[in-house]
Amino acid sequence: MNIPIKTFEYDHPQDGAACTAHAWAKVPATPTAEEKQELKERIRRLLKEKQAVLVAHYYVDPELQDLAEETGGCVSDSLEMARFGRDHPAKTLVVAGVRFMGETAKILSPEKTILMPDLEATCSLDLGCPADEFAAFCDQHPDRTVVVYANTSAGVKARADWMVTSSIGLDIVKHLHEQGRKILWAPDRHLGSYIQKQTGADMLLWQGSCLVHDEFKGIELDLLKAQHPDAKVLVHPESPANVVAQADVVGSTTQLINAAQTMDATTFIVATDNGILHKMRMAAPGKHFIEAPTAGNSATCKSCAHCPWMAMNGLKNLADALENGANEVFVDPQIGRQAVRAIDRMLDFAAAKKAKALPQGALEQNAQLFSGVGPA
Repeated sequence: MNIPIKTFEYDHPQDGAACTAHAWAKVPATPTAEEKQELKERIRRLLKEKQAVLVAHYYVDPELQDLAEETGGCVSDSLEMARFGRDHPAKTLVVAGVRFMGETAKILSPEKTILMPDLEATCSLDLGCPADEFAAFCDQHPDRTVVVYANTSAGVKARADWMVTSSIGLDIVKHLHEQGRKILWAPDRHLGSYIQKQTGADMLLWQGSCLVHDEFKGIELDLLKAQHPDAKVLVHPESPANVVAQADVVGSTTQLINAAQTMDATTFIVATDNGILHKMRMAAPGKHFIEAPTAGNSATCKSCAHCPWMAMNGLKNLADALENGANEVFVDPQIGRQAVRAIDRMLDFAAAKKAKALPQGALEQNAQLFSGVGPA
């Protein structure tokens, strides 16, 4: 069967200069309603038989998100998916997301079997920061502390001093800046610029970007806000600066969902992958969510606010992976041991930060202190 393919441009810096490259993504067929029901029943059976648990990212198909929660798994950001899998007794972890998420799960659970619906589901940030090229870049700047975003390969994490997520990256860079450290940051230039502006840190930025977030447009967002003057704007910091500047809340996926749930507003304009809207509507029923614009006079709508590689996760390839043990994720053990140091350093920092922020009164009033530290 021929599977349709779409091609996309993404940022792949070369020798410090901004360059673009091309990648492809499969366009999977949509099952009929009857086929979906059969596939869901098959997946439920196989999860039990294989002693497996399903974890899904906020950006994958809503039916996969629902199935993960219905079967005792979780829906979250990439780091929380990996931590959930590490702490779950299941011997097999099925990761519905993109490849770096499966790798992170394997790094934290090297003894477990990690399966994915499609190993070719990738990420423009990962593609645009190959481990060998990044290592050479780091070697050119040995005086800098290397801080990388979670949306990177195991090889890039292994070269880093710290791994961070969008919800804790600012705190960690601020901490390093206060120690007098100079930072080498990768791969997302928008998130790096945001953190640099907030902290004043000396940061040398790799010039990558997220295919989805890079498409949000400040001009069209301003026009959309004029049409909805009471709406609050929720923005992921991987977005361009002129979009971030218009935000009422800037934060990770988890933080944006929490904002939608807790803020008094009833209408929100959301600048992140539209896969998150499913969870937002569940968390805040009765509220209205509008996608931030990726098209208009100044745009071409390459991604239309949805990651083409997240869309490669489907019920059929998930069921097939479970049935056949296909699409297993492997990480070289030495690289895994090196990468986990950067991850553990962040987790230890986060634990210490929470320990200092002692809650007062009822725990439900301090939910912010106990929210995840996950990325996109």
